[in-house]
Amino acid sequence: MTRAHLTLHPAFPVGPIDRRLFGGFVEHLGRHVYDGIHEPGHPTAGPDGFRRDVIELVKELGVTTIRYPGGNFVSGYRWEDGVGPVDGRPRRLDLAWHSTETNRVGLHEFHDWLDLVGSELMLAVNLGTRGVREAVDLLEYANVPSGTTRSDQRRANGRPEPFGVTMWCLGNEMDGPWQVGHRSADDYGRLASQVAKAMRLVDTRLKLVVCGSSNRDMPTFGTWERTVLEHTWDDVDYISCHAYYQEHDGDLAGFLASGTDMDAFIEAVVATIDHVRAVKRSDKRIDISFDEWNVWYFTRWNEQEGTFAIDDWPVAPRLLEDVYTVADAVTVGGLLISLLNHADRVTSASLAQLVNVIAPIMTEPGGPAWRQTTFHPFALTSKAARGTALKVTLDADTVPTARYGDVPAVAAAATTEDGTVQLFLQNRDTTTPATVTVDLSAFPALSSATATGIWDDDPYAANTRDDPGRVVPRANDTAVLTGGVLTVTLPPVSWTAISVA
Repeated sequence: MTRAHLTLHPAFPVGPIDRRLFGGFVEHLGRHVYDGIHEPGHPTAGPDGFRRDVIELVKELGVTTIRYPGGNFVSGYRWEDGVGPVDGRPRRLDLAWHSTETNRVGLHEFHDWLDLVGSELMLAVNLGTRGVREAVDLLEYANVPSGTTRSDQRRANGRPEPFGVTMWCLGNEMDGPWQVGHRSADDYGRLASQVAKAMRLVDTRLKLVVCGSSNRDMPTFGTWERTVLEHTWDDVDYISCHAYYQEHDGDLAGFLASGTDMDAFIEAVVATIDHVRAVKRSDKRIDISFDEWNVWYFTRWNEQEGTFAIDDWPVAPRLLEDVYTVADAVTVGGLLISLLNHADRVTSASLAQLVNVIAPIMTEPGGPAWRQTTFHPFALTSKAARGTALKVTLDADTVPTARYGDVPAVAAAATTEDGTVQLFLQNRDTTTPATVTVDLSAFPALSSATATGIWDDDPYAANTRDDPGRVVPRANDTAVLTGGVLTVTLPPVSWTAISVA
């Protein structure tokens, strides 16, 4: 039995939890949009073609903002293709994913879908093949009430009121050589600054996200952030982080400890932000938008990527449809713990992606929709984690990993609101339960605890179309609060949410 002891005190907050921390991501990729959220003729589809069974699952998941329309897709996207009469929209080659884009779902349709799921739009502009003029045109179309060519075009297309988009991403992963229109940090920083300045001349309410590194392993990581921020410091509000994780070479413990890498990533970017702030002698604060994060078995994609027939440009092919396990869900729970523990600087985040494509929700054409294992920790955390994130003082045994060395066997985050406490715990040990004690004496009014989590005798158990309920949240009856101390036993390879009231 491994051991961990936590101490919490309301006098030591991390910071307030911005609800944008629980965002999602929809890209025109594979079966995400077509056959995913949009499938005319499906038994649950409305007259707009959107599947109501998917809408209900997205609402249950609890995503607050949704980044759209990409991703790599946005770097070749012409937003004008997705407005106006649907039957007159052009079909285009999508160079990012070697597919054909029909443009049957564009800005209007997607925003109608957002209204149905109750999420806010986070819109990305194309800085791969386009620039200042196209970004300003899109902003005018989306946000100006009337009286200009673009705003009146929107009204003629059936939307009298502006979309009122406030969160905007200035391109996507522009450091990546796989990106259409890939640029150096200097070139991208100059362009992003120009675009941001022009967009703010149209609408001063905007929150703008500049591209950080595509991942922490990029050879330009750190210098990219510094250079881009030197160009854009006065123009933007966020810099992005992207990170995906998978199990490598049977190192399950290392995979479960992926949050340690996310922690290091965040802390390195924060240090770079604050370095630029110091050099500029600025009082301004720039936060992180961790607007792509998830488990993704990208080695499988790398093996598939070069196999497409050069003359075959399919519509909505099956791409990146990873089937997630208990271990994947526990890792996702650990990544959520990392985000909560940095809520003072990570104030926006997007689980990537939402439906069918490395997603918590899966569908079959004409058939069912179901929750993958990773659905559950996200839904539980989005629902419970409110108010203020608390600093967790942790004393824990360690477990060895091939990837990260010895790491704490237990990861933990905590939040508080209206006198209640929410705990989020992960046991990274692959074979041994963990006994966790939590000193809650600073919260004398608390009297009871309820624990729910994800674990299974088989850490590779998964939900499928034929068995969609194989892995569901389970009650943990070991949680006991006595004399201001909470005690709970965590099964190996598990993630648990505990409500203490």
